[in-house]
Amino acid sequence: MSNITQSMALTVPQSGSIEAYMQSAYSIPMLSAEREHELATRLYESNDLHAAQELIMSHLRFVIHIAKGYAGYGLPQADLVQEGNVGLMKAVKRFNPEVGVRLVSFAVHWIKAEIHEFVLRNWRIVKVATTKAQRKLFFNLRKNKKRLGWFSNEEISTVADTLGVTKKDVMEMESRMSNQDQAFELSSDDDDSSAGLGNFAPAQYLEDKQSDLATSVEDANWEDHANQRLSTALVALDERSQDIIRTRWLNEDKSTLQELADKYQISAERVRQLEKNALGKLKSTMA
Repeated sequence: MSNITQSMALTVPQSGSIEAYMQSAYSIPMLSAEREHELATRLYESNDLHAAQELIMSHLRFVIHIAKGYAGYGLPQADLVQEGNVGLMKAVKRFNPEVGVRLVSFAVHWIKAEIHEFVLRNWRIVKVATTKAQRKLFFNLRKNKKRLGWFSNEEISTVADTLGVTKKDVMEMESRMSNQDQAFELSSDDDDSSAGLGNFAPAQYLEDKQSDLATSVEDANWEDHANQRLSTALVALDERSQDIIRTRWLNEDKSTLQELADKYQISAERVRQLEKNALGKLKSTMA
């Protein structure tokens, strides 16, 4: 695991733009089942780190897709992706190509496990202090607090003057510190009706473990890939053919043959012929 982790350090977004990282990850081609099996076999039998690198790089987009499902926690997207990448590397190291499943189906559980652990470790600190200034106030407030319970107006003024902050900042941090840690799950006494009144727990943001996330991720990415191929193929058509295909097949409001015939001052039969030819060219280009 350590060798793979060291060799793949660049797959984890550092201080750069997370958007640029995502764009780079999505530009890496996905592997066919045959290529994936070949690489996994090389890694499993010979500890081939080059094979491990290709497996990991081609699956970075899956980590991003899964990490987006945890945006409700208020944690940095780059951190969620980084933790997910750790899970991906662990999965690649342990993947047995002879089991008969695709890597994404095996890796999704390791990716989610790492992200879950990160969320649990950081839930409380996110709610108490989210900026450097708030963390400084938090620790100073604990040191200056003379008694349990709420501050009086006089004490609030004293702390604010001492720390060089506003009364509002002191009162807000005092409120946060006085709250108990939020339970990760609702108690057995809580039901859906109480949750509807604003009683939420972090566990409610987690994805449904009963859903087949691996399949949905793979389907979504293949759909993106198909859409990209279609867009590329459309560019090869002339403008009139592009317009016919879009208005007849792709737009939400479809046009009839007669509407297009009136638009281009040709017969409806001619529009049908152009449509048929354009579909044939698209099929040939995408194949």
